[in-house]
Amino acid sequence: MTSAVDPKVPHSSTDVLIVGAGPVGLTLAVQLLRRGIDVVVVDRRRERAPYAKAIGVSPRTLEVFDAMGIVRAAVDASITMRGQMVHVDGGPPQTLDLALPDAVPYRAIAMPQYETERILDEAFTALGGRVTRGVEFTGFTERDDTVTSTLHGTGGGSTVSSRYLVGCDGAHSLVRKGIGSPFEGDAFPEEYMLADVEVDWNQPAGYGIRAMHHTDGVVDDLLVAIPLPPDSGSGNPRYRISMLVPDDLATAPKEGEVAHGPESGHAPELHHIQAVLDRLAPEPTTASNMRWSSVFRISHRLAQRYSSGRVFLAGDAAHIHPPTGAQGMNTGIQDSTNLAWKLALAVAGRADPDLLDTYHLERHPVGEEVVGRTVRNARHGIGAGESDLTVALLREAQLLVAYPDSPICDGDGERAPDARGLVQDCSSVPLRVHDLLRHPNHTALLYAADTDGVTAQRALAADLRERYGHLVRAYVITSDAGVDASGIVVRDGAGEFAAAYPSGPRGGHVIRPDGYVGLHADAVSLDAITTHLARILG
Repeated sequence: MTSAVDPKVPHSSTDVLIVGAGPVGLTLAVQLLRRGIDVVVVDRRRERAPYAKAIGVSPRTLEVFDAMGIVRAAVDASITMRGQMVHVDGGPPQTLDLALPDAVPYRAIAMPQYETERILDEAFTALGGRVTRGVEFTGFTERDDTVTSTLHGTGGGSTVSSRYLVGCDGAHSLVRKGIGSPFEGDAFPEEYMLADVEVDWNQPAGYGIRAMHHTDGVVDDLLVAIPLPPDSGSGNPRYRISMLVPDDLATAPKEGEVAHGPESGHAPELHHIQAVLDRLAPEPTTASNMRWSSVFRISHRLAQRYSSGRVFLAGDAAHIHPPTGAQGMNTGIQDSTNLAWKLALAVAGRADPDLLDTYHLERHPVGEEVVGRTVRNARHGIGAGESDLTVALLREAQLLVAYPDSPICDGDGERAPDARGLVQDCSSVPLRVHDLLRHPNHTALLYAADTDGVTAQRALAADLRERYGHLVRAYVITSDAGVDASGIVVRDGAGEFAAAYPSGPRGGHVIRPDGYVGLHADAVSLDAITTHLARILG
């Protein structure tokens, strides 16, 4: 079920108003509500769109969903993405397997966007939230410590006062226009069509199919099929298929508008899809059971600023680009994850005055890199410009995102790696490092090589608890097999933690709420941690 249409916004004031209930807006809403922050989410759509628009969910996003407690629901509604088979001019397939190191806990999955939205919406509802649908955001004014937004629904106009406003309202964002942030870039000249169909071929399960035809070295025919979970009793596999648009469906872009997303006009019919399959499919096949179809265009643009005062942009409102490698929705979800914990601290009055500025400082370079990479990949194939296939796959999985230039990271600001084989005496089931991060605040991982180190690190953990309360959760991780592993003490039974988090015999790491390493110290101390956190918590 989707959130009911309600022209009345539930509150006239809130901590954070979120415009847009797509995956990016809903992720932000869940991340804020689980931290006790009041939010209002409005969306002009009266119900969730039935389109499988964004499909690929990256391993990094699944780690985020794990921390949010919704990864099981996502996996249940998905199909595992195993790789891609590329056919060029009718030749034999070139197979790219999406192989990742064993230390990465999840593989990429494919799931229709409406399922991603359903899962996030249900999580939001379970926390007491509710999306207000059928309500359109029309503008805002900002004064001192308040943003006043104007809304319009079937019941008329209304206003909402909020401490912060976040535009998750897509490529044509009114919030972005409201802060006057230029949206610079260009559009691809090609026009495409999309369809969600079943086909009766016998291609390997979980592999995307890409087939191209060239004339004089230029691609003049294209078929891209991304697997989807089956949803009928036919037994046929289901795919989201994209193709170049035929002449009878072609439309001209509207002057002065961002040419990105579905275009108005004639929707493709099944015979349009079948014609492309007849030319390019790797084996004879018939399309059936079309759920939806559309004609669309692709642009690549990046907002010059991700924030202005108390107003922020996330997702397509901040960056748009080709769908190659399924980077768009995942990058937007990472935007929301980065912003949520900082907004929560600001609302609670615990943030350093400059903390919110780090959202743009950290995420804008990521958006810039993603836009550039997806444009290259769209023209030359995934991994273009990379000499190491493993590095290319890790980058596509968004596992190499880091914040090396961030003023709140002491070090490279890399993703906190997972490690298995952690042991506690109360449990017969091994733990992972990421299990220890499944909460909404900072985590201190304090390493101890021996019994004396455990005693010292326990004392440090107690000092952190006294000073920061629930804002910092500390664990003592030891390689000493003789130590009692109870309470906050965990044994590194397989030695994977020491390998993933190398340090001195009494080293330590502070992991940010979004799962990135904020501090690494070979010899950790209370002074080192408090100095680091002073730039965050003030």
